[in-house]
Amino acid sequence: MSAIKSELSIKKLHRIQRSTERHWVGDGFPVRTLLGYSNLGPAISPFLLFDYAGPMEFPPTEKRLGVGEHPHRGFETVTIVYSGEVEHRDSSGGGGGIGPGDVQWMTAASGLVHEEFHGREFARRGGMFEMVQLWVNLPAKDKMSPPHYQSILNSQIPVLSLPHGQGSVRVIAGQFDGIKGPARTFTPIHVWDLRLASERQICLPVPDGYTTILAVLKGSVRVGGAETIGPAEIALFEREGDHLCVDSAQDTTALLLCGEPIDEPIVGSGPFVMNSAEEIRQAMVDYQSGKMGHVG
Repeated sequence: MSAIKSELSIKKLHRIQRSTERHWVGDGFPVRTLLGYSNLGPAISPFLLFDYAGPMEFPPTEKRLGVGEHPHRGFETVTIVYSGEVEHRDSSGGGGGIGPGDVQWMTAASGLVHEEFHGREFARRGGMFEMVQLWVNLPAKDKMSPPHYQSILNSQIPVLSLPHGQGSVRVIAGQFDGIKGPARTFTPIHVWDLRLASERQICLPVPDGYTTILAVLKGSVRVGGAETIGPAEIALFEREGDHLCVDSAQDTTALLLCGEPIDEPIVGSGPFVMNSAEEIRQAMVDYQSGKMGHVG
């Protein structure tokens, strides 16, 4: 281990974020907000928010569980389903259903209205529901771009095995070991879905100077020689260094988020994130006047 550490520039742990408080988004998403720009701001750029919904068992129902029409402007939402199903529709014409392993990458940009509900068949069957939603900021030059929707199926996401049977990496965005993920992004971003299990150190190459976040959903990892990151906990690392090293991992499911910081003002209000208060006021006017459309 000491030989490895002497050769690599390892990112140091900056802080651990924990949240045990859940709140409901609509009536379908029991959410813990593990990261938010309101208190961390530039420290997590280009990421804005990390919501972890579930895991929770839902009984069978004929009800439409979820959240109805609501607007967004100025950023992207990334939804990753681990259990259950999500159906999405938006005013730009995007939409569809995603299930376990699938990803929905919605670029709100200049503004749209969308709705998110449990999949109809899943709701009728009932079962375990678990998903993550990440908000990704857009640079000022792209905030008023046309909205866009990417539906990324599990079968489209490459999976790479780590050496010595230490686990695997699903490359959703960016690249790992020369293999690119299918998501198209506005700024350089890596999103890796990890499965880790090893008593030996695991070191992953990440760019120097990038914001680097490890979100543990299941199991636990040990980092920095002493700190343990458990379920629904997030480790935020220093930007200096070109490797993220996990000392050990116990049957862990985690997301690694790594992105080039956007060095611009962050001004947000509810579903809008822009660069100034005036742009927020304009977003509200545009939504209220119907310029962001309606779900058909």
